[in-house]
Amino acid sequence: MPELVVPTTRVHRTWLQAVAEPEYDPRWADDLDLDRLTDPTEFATFVAGQRAQATEDAPRPTGWVPSTYLWYVDGAIFLGRLSIRHRLTQWLHDYGGHIGYDVRPSARRRGHATEMLRQALPWCRKLRIDPALVTCDLDNVASRKVIERAGGKFDDEREGKLRYWVPAS
Repeated sequence: MPELVVPTTRVHRTWLQAVAEPEYDPRWADDLDLDRLTDPTEFATFVAGQRAQATEDAPRPTGWVPSTYLWYVDGAIFLGRLSIRHRLTQWLHDYGGHIGYDVRPSARRRGHATEMLRQALPWCRKLRIDPALVTCDLDNVASRKVIERAGGKFDDEREGKLRYWVPAS
């Protein structure tokens, strides 16, 4: 059964396959040198960096906040990723939210996003985030349904982003 886990090297091969899938547009991977990450040592360094982002003092771009990164895996198969931002900047409050997630194209339309968000809520509780702000694009009907299934209460729409508060308890 798939589960949210902290980033792990055991999914190295399938993570590389996922980010290479056509139509996968992981904005979070824009600055990654994917060729370099084929090397197991470099991938292990990347994984350690992903885990470290949950700490307050980890190096990160200006304006970014500590975030817990979780990968949705089924054994050694990478299915998607989710991030929980520990606090909100003004931009995150208006557009990005506490939680962001994506599922690799070959695994979409199977309920993974719904389950990922469900499994993220206990992590939010541990981080004292309750309720969690989750946003989606106005035209992203699938993501809207995921958020609503998780109990998300619609707040408002800001410049094409729908904002929902999802109870974590």
